[in-house]
Amino acid sequence: MMKKVIWSEFASDNLKLIYIFHKNNSNISVAKKIKKKIFEATFLIYKQPEMGQVEFWLEHLSEGHRYVVVGNYKIVYRNINDMILITDIFDTRQNPSLMNDEKRNG
Repeated sequence: MMKKVIWSEFASDNLKLIYIFHKNNSNISVAKKIKKKIFEATFLIYKQPEMGQVEFWLEHLSEGHRYVVVGNYKIVYRNINDMILITDIFDTRQNPSLMNDEKRNG
């Protein structure tokens, strides 16, 4: 059975905000490039779900959150049975304790 990659609404909203930020503060080319790199990384996660490191800031949830870094962003995900759930796109320039915010836990 093939796994599916599913994006939480929270992660999807964060990706949109990242895109808009870069479009407005750099240019559309930069915004598209960042978005493309994030999607390429999710494809790698799909192919190798255990590739990411365990997310220290979410370990207390015992839900198996992992992450991979793309530029300034962490793609936070969980490998759940037949799917990869992308739970957050987190800007690594923020305080990592913000990751404990309950809306990020997907």
